[in-house]
Amino acid sequence: MDLTTLLADLGSPAPAGLVDRVLASTGPADSWVLVDGPAGPLMVAFSDHGISYVLAGADDAELSQQVRARLDRGVRRVQTPPAGLVPALRTGRTRQLRFDLRGRTPFEQEVLAAALRIPRGEVRSYAWVAAAIGRPGAVRAVGSALGRNPVPVVIPCHRVVRSDGQVGDYVWGSELKRTILTAEGLDVEEVERLGAAGVVYTGSDTTHIFCVPTCRDARRTTPAHTVRFRSAAAATAAGYRPCLHCEPIPTAA
Repeated sequence: MDLTTLLADLGSPAPAGLVDRVLASTGPADSWVLVDGPAGPLMVAFSDHGISYVLAGADDAELSQQVRARLDRGVRRVQTPPAGLVPALRTGRTRQLRFDLRGRTPFEQEVLAAALRIPRGEVRSYAWVAAAIGRPGAVRAVGSALGRNPVPVVIPCHRVVRSDGQVGDYVWGSELKRTILTAEGLDVEEVERLGAAGVVYTGSDTTHIFCVPTCRDARRTTPAHTVRFRSAAAATAAGYRPCLHCEPIPTAA
């Protein structure tokens, strides 16, 4: 008989959280918890090494089975999420979180680290990510690496879109990607419209700084003072300098 069963057979109800605390004290183990995400429930699996998997859905039995299959070992459900997870889902700030990315290649880990730099409510292109990791020619490989992201939403691969502004593929489908981006405050239709028009960067004619269109600084620029550019080279040639916040990279598309 395991420890969980023994605790359940106590003569009187155990204090709230006792089972989780006792199990946690027995040593490293994999756990999963159900939390509210920006577009519905999320199952988050984690261990002492950090967050290892995120799955979408609310069916406890199905989610538990999926995470067991992915981890290839037992996993228990707990009620308390990892420290910092709930605020991270609300604000997009993930610095307090640790991730268990064992099994991912160094390239994949670099790609996921670059995705973590994209703030909530903003997007970057696959080419931006490729340039950010010093591999500007690896755009297709970047897309493949993001498609294998084991921690969607928390590591925000949904904030990476195509250079033409289209949202592109997503591990849970492009429609859910649009839903999550909208929930984070992004005007997806405007991003797509600018991309279709060939607008890669926008600048302010008062500061002479250029940004990616979704940058928080770009959104503060009034339409009367907004200048549009098809490339970083065009912005630089016009005498504009790159924004320090959104980091438009000259080699990125």
